[in-house]
Amino acid sequence: MQAVKKPLRQAILAVYDSAEQEIARHGPVCQASGKCCRFKEYQHTLFLSNLEAGVLLKTAPPYAPPTDPAFCPFQKGSLCTAREERPLGCRVYFCDPAFQDKMPAITEKYVRQLKDLADEQDIPWRYAPLHHFLDHPEDACPL
Repeated sequence: MQAVKKPLRQAILAVYDSAEQEIARHGPVCQASGKCCRFKEYQHTLFLSNLEAGVLLKTAPPYAPPTDPAFCPFQKGSLCTAREERPLGCRVYFCDPAFQDKMPAITEKYVRQLKDLADEQDIPWRYAPLHHFLDHPEDACPL
C-alpha cells in the first residue's frame, strides 16, 4: 500500500460530518434501543470500507477476536462505546419508520464519496462486513 497523500482520517471524518448534516435535515428519531447493533436479531449486516475500518480500529475500545457476527462488540447495554469513530452505516441506520426510505440514497451518496477518497489516494477499495475487519484488522486502511 502506498503512503497516504493527505490527512485521510480528517477527510473521512468530513464525509461523516456531511452525512450527519444531511441526516439531521430529515430528523430521524433514535430511541437508543440498541436494535441497530444486534445484527442477527434484526436481520441486518453492517458493511464498511477499509477506510472506515481504519478510523474505527484506531481508537475503538478493545474487543476480543474472533468476534460474534450476531452483534456489535462495541455495544454496551443499548449504547455505543465507539460512537465517535463509528462507520457510515451506523450513522445512517435508524429504526425510525419515517426514515427507512431515505437511508439507501444517503448511504450510496456517502459511500461513493469514501470510494472517491480511496481512488484519489490510490488506496485499494475493500467493502466488507464489520466482523471481517474486526477479525482481520490488517485489512483496514492504516491511518
